Amino acid sequence: MTLDLPARLDLDGGALVANWRALARMAGVPAGAAVKADGYGLGARGVADRLVAAGCRDLFVATWAEALALGECGAAVAVLHGVREEDMAATGLPNARPVLTTPEQVRRWRDAGGGACDVMVDTGMHRLGVSAEDVAAGLLDGLRIDVLMSHLACADENSAMNAVQRNALAGLRDRTSARRLSLANSAGIALGKDYAFDLVRPGLALYGGVPCAALADIIRPVARPEAQILQRRRVPAGGAVGYNATWTAPADTEVAIVNLGYADGYWRGFSGKGFVRAGEAALPVIGRVSMDLTALDVSTAPALAEGDWVTFDYALPKAAAASGMSQYELLTGLGSRFARVWR
Repeated sequence: MTLDLPARLDLDGGALVANWRALARMAGVPAGAAVKADGYGLGARGVADRLVAAGCRDLFVATWAEALALGECGAAVAVLHGVREEDMAATGLPNARPVLTTPEQVRRWRDAGGGACDVMVDTGMHRLGVSAEDVAAGLLDGLRIDVLMSHLACADENSAMNAVQRNALAGLRDRTSARRLSLANSAGIALGKDYAFDLVRPGLALYGGVPCAALADIIRPVARPEAQILQRRRVPAGGAVGYNATWTAPADTEVAIVNLGYADGYWRGFSGKGFVRAGEAALPVIGRVSMDLTALDVSTAPALAEGDWVTFDYALPKAAAASGMSQYELLTGLGSRFARVWR
């Protein structure tokens, strides 16, 4: 049985592709796409299909389980967390390759036959990656490396560390067999063409996030949560709405209860701060957002009724400021109870 869900994500495929193309133009080199975390919450396969059709040839996931779920998609799939012993059975997936991150993973991959791979180098973030010293000592000799990559720690800030990391990766250009070098994420693209190398790997900005001011005018929103009204009621003056009675009606107030809450990724930080759109009307969130339900003051929307749909204001920079959550959390927290509807 298939049910119509009472909450959905309105997903703008045209905006997704436009964002990818704008980032590639800014970089001046080919752009891949980070589709880990189920396409940053939007649905990895839906994202991949649209970007691959537009010309994207490099996709990045975190784990082999994500690569398996993505399936054959018409692009190369790089697995950023490398290859554990437990992952070796999955490494035969078509067009998928590991991003080796430790000397042990390098040895494991070489012992297994040493097919095509990528390698992550730690240039100062001290998270994942082999050291530049290990590279210089010959750790990667003989490997068939497509992309030698690193990751910027402070790309969204004017930090001296950015140039240090860029120079460290540039210094390895002729030290391995790597066909391409890659460093820049979404914010890194805005740092300039010196950071682009041969391939950029945007994530957040593809999906409507704005990690730095330089991208604000070129990135379009992609995802808008929508939900149905479950009940409309009049709350009398002095009546409280929601848990812990955090909102009390100053006068008789028309209130709608909608089918969305923090279990869906609409976080409690939006309590008393979020807004919903119904046509031209901006309807404030009142009371405390609960697990499955959110209350709205709909006094300015007299026609709204049970079963009608409303659209949550989810422009990511603004929503992050209102909720106290990062733009990344707002996207990747979008739950499984949404129908994902592409247009």
